[in-house]
Amino acid sequence: MKTTVPRISPLDPTSSEPIYRQLYARFRAAIANGSLKPGERVPAARALAKELGLARGTVDGAYSLLSSEGYLHARGQAGTVVAQGISSKLEPTTAPGTASPALRQQPQILPFQMGLPALDVFPRKTWAQIGARCVRSATVEDMALPPAQGLEALRIAIASYLQVARGISCAPSQVFITTGYRDTLSLIAHALLEPGDRVLVEDPGYPPTRQLLGHLGIEAVATAVDQDGICLPRTMDDRFRAAVVTPAHQSPLCVSLTLPRRQQLLAWASRQQGWIVEDDYDGEYRYISRPLPALKSLDRDGRVIYSGTFSKVLFPGIRLAYLVVPEAQIARFESISQIFRGGCPQLTQAIVASFMAQGHFARHIQRMRKLYGERRALTVRGLNNVLGEHVSIDANPGGMHLIMHLKGSQSDTVLVQRMRQHGLFAEALSEWSQQYPPQSALLLGFANIQSQASAEALGQRILALM
Repeated sequence: MKTTVPRISPLDPTSSEPIYRQLYARFRAAIANGSLKPGERVPAARALAKELGLARGTVDGAYSLLSSEGYLHARGQAGTVVAQGISSKLEPTTAPGTASPALRQQPQILPFQMGLPALDVFPRKTWAQIGARCVRSATVEDMALPPAQGLEALRIAIASYLQVARGISCAPSQVFITTGYRDTLSLIAHALLEPGDRVLVEDPGYPPTRQLLGHLGIEAVATAVDQDGICLPRTMDDRFRAAVVTPAHQSPLCVSLTLPRRQQLLAWASRQQGWIVEDDYDGEYRYISRPLPALKSLDRDGRVIYSGTFSKVLFPGIRLAYLVVPEAQIARFESISQIFRGGCPQLTQAIVASFMAQGHFARHIQRMRKLYGERRALTVRGLNNVLGEHVSIDANPGGMHLIMHLKGSQSDTVLVQRMRQHGLFAEALSEWSQQYPPQSALLLGFANIQSQASAEALGQRILALM
């Protein structure tokens, strides 16, 4: 089959849009205008990278995105072709500022996207090598239904990692693998809570927490957050069945729960036999000192359920997370897992287990901690250079996003809407609150901002929308 090389307009290395996204857009446009037809073969990634003077990983990233959205189809030795059944009347990809509503609904990576790690430096080659070995070594038993609690090798690797990195002493049997935070919280709610229970949640706080609890008939009671973390009610008694908190970096304010508040929360849970759900979504990333120990490390009465995720340290598409339950609750969670859950893909778990066991996971986190500290500083300087008169940016001690407060009467919700319409991502802090309206501010992810110049260019685009 003939390999078709589409006419590719020049790539712009100075653009705030990553090169692989530019390449993705040009291929999609070629498919949309009929230059590339279904069944036609596209250049091999290695050949195209050499022709365009790009890194192989850049082309792989564009091809991977095109494949995941159904535009390309890999045929192994036969190469990669344009997928069948794609209409040439597709809306062509346009520049970020002119994207059509239909295109904006497509999965894409936008500047300042929240919760997105630095995908440009993910060790894809190592990951692919481990994945290939796991596929080759797969047995017939590995192809059966996965265990609802998770792959034993991964549970062992997680327990070992938590002991060293987060100060949590736990057995592999206490670790349960889930498909993400929502799955984790749903499992906890089904195992330990009942409709009508009241649960303390942070305000401002992660919106899906209260949404999920509400759908299960559980009342989420909003409690304000200050510079020391969640402000516990003076009448914290048996009216509350549980509390959901983010102690390492409060979501979204990034403050850390102080030791007195941690002790107060643990004392309540012990006294009233309540539960504490510790969402440690990015506790590994702290830039002014070593990462703080997990709240679970202080738990002596078995009242804390620890929730972790691979989405922030590896990549969101992996759809893999985990929780650590008290030893006395293992049987209960095993029973609920069998009823409500079908388990996570075993091959993915095997790859992560090998990635951790071989030391790649710990090295990746160390590398990302240093990189994110640098990118955070570059992003703050770049945005301040352009927007300094209009905003103030919090110097958060950790996490993967910035809080950019808007001066004057500028509405964060209105500005977020304008930014989304022009290909920029942001979250409005006011939309994360229930009862305690904070100052108007934007939540901006910085992990994929690679230079101060890129931050300044993005700042100019925000300034034009203010």
